[in-house]
Amino acid sequence: MSIAPPRTEASDEEAMILDVVRRLVKERVEPRAAEIDATGEYPRDIQQLFAENDLLGIPFPAEYGGLGGSFVTYVKVVEEVAKACASSALIIAVQELGALPIIIGGSDVQKRRWIADLASGTKTAAYALTEPGSGSDAAGSMRMRAVRDGDDYVLDGTKIWITQGSVADVVTVFAVTDPTKGPNGISAFVVEKGTPGFVVGKTEKKMGIRGSPTNELVFTGCRVPAANRLGAEGEGFKIAMKVLDKSRPGIAAQALGIAQGALDYATEYTKQRFAFGKPISQQQGLQFMLADMKTEVEAARLLLYACAEKCDQGAPDVTTWAAMAKLKCGDVAMSVTTDAVQLLGGYGYSTEYPLERMMRDAKITQIYEGTQQIQRIVIARAMVGKWTPTAKA
Repeated sequence: MSIAPPRTEASDEEAMILDVVRRLVKERVEPRAAEIDATGEYPRDIQQLFAENDLLGIPFPAEYGGLGGSFVTYVKVVEEVAKACASSALIIAVQELGALPIIIGGSDVQKRRWIADLASGTKTAAYALTEPGSGSDAAGSMRMRAVRDGDDYVLDGTKIWITQGSVADVVTVFAVTDPTKGPNGISAFVVEKGTPGFVVGKTEKKMGIRGSPTNELVFTGCRVPAANRLGAEGEGFKIAMKVLDKSRPGIAAQALGIAQGALDYATEYTKQRFAFGKPISQQQGLQFMLADMKTEVEAARLLLYACAEKCDQGAPDVTTWAAMAKLKCGDVAMSVTTDAVQLLGGYGYSTEYPLERMMRDAKITQIYEGTQQIQRIVIARAMVGKWTPTAKA
């Protein structure tokens, strides 16, 4: 299996973490991957494994109980896990996603209240932005309301496609507090499991990432303390957009891991499968496929690692780089897994081999955390700006 190449300035700590991750993936995650997919059950044993080895706390600040690791290390960890099991990689990625609004928009008191438990894996996080009529147009179509009532807010509405929604102890939720202000009328709240009026609705039956529950969350007269609001009223959408700058690279890392895992498996298969008197790896047409797959994976990796370094630096253009990394890695995951299935022929289409699962898992990386079309809009607007018509004289 190919391994993530170290940066020249990579620390001994990063190398140690990645060694541990590769061992855990080989011994514990990879043997469970097919079963996790087949049963569609959330792998609590894998979550516990990651928690025991401090993998959930890598991107969280040390002063709040995390490891304070670099973002580069974080994406490499997600990548390594995704080579074997995309659903298991989401345990790490979504823990970061659900915690990011608190890290970005929360007060010191709020961070101390929730982040330590999320970093240790004592509690599980989720992020609730999408609604039935509000996907790519998250700000313009949001209908969930949060109305101030004394020292509380009363939340009413429904969120859908919430990853880990059924297993989360802490959910960051976005709701409209002032419908007259558009994006500036959205606020962010932390809602804890067991809060009256908050229930988990249906669980989606999905093509891939079946071991990661995706749920509807319903809020009916759900009373949340004002102390659970992140930032000031109206700052929720700004927080949500800042979250995407660091959550999109995590999904890009998942996509890259899926692609690398598929390439590794297909390459070894072509060395062992004989046809026309020699290994099919020696057939020029298939060699060209392998060469293209390898080149695309490495190009995606370089883009992702550059993006992760931008995240570590707090670079002003990180939004664009996050969109580019997610776009490239997602498209590469889909193309490489499709070609990998082709290289195995009929076996690639069989559930006896992991490539059909990898192909199914890859598709979601082109959809969630912003579709590929949205990524292109983000990138293009950074290049040419957003045109608005001038008023006629």
